Amino acid sequence: MHNQTNAAILAEHRPRRLRSASTGVEAILWRQLGSRQMLGTKFRRQHALADYIVDFVSFDARLIIEVDGGQHASAAIYDAHRDEVLRKLGFEVLRFWNNDVTSNLTGVLTVVHAAVERRLENHPHPSPPLEGEGAKPC
Repeated sequence: MHNQTNAAILAEHRPRRLRSASTGVEAILWRQLGSRQMLGTKFRRQHALADYIVDFVSFDARLIIEVDGGQHASAAIYDAHRDEVLRKLGFEVLRFWNNDVTSNLTGVLTVVHAAVERRLENHPHPSPPLEGEGAKPC
């Protein structure tokens, strides 16, 4: 399954359920990433990709952002494997702890901004956005 979403994830509507039940920390970060606020780059939240659901993804920059709570401290091996699979698909994965977002949002956004800028320089978007994806009608 190369760069395609696991059909079972979509059939269960898990991404939609996760979006409607997002954590407060995810909502804080989404307010900064949504509506193309980060260098005009579109981010999606709780998006299914391969066998996983990622917190935030930009296909323009090929960048994934994960916000981890305390439960991830015991899931380091799983997260490392997951990140490796996503890297093989061409994505860079940034991970932040919940308390990083709540106590140092400016620092988190600085890291994200630098990653988006670097990724866009190295992988410019190959085509204009589709209608409804930021394209303006003539």
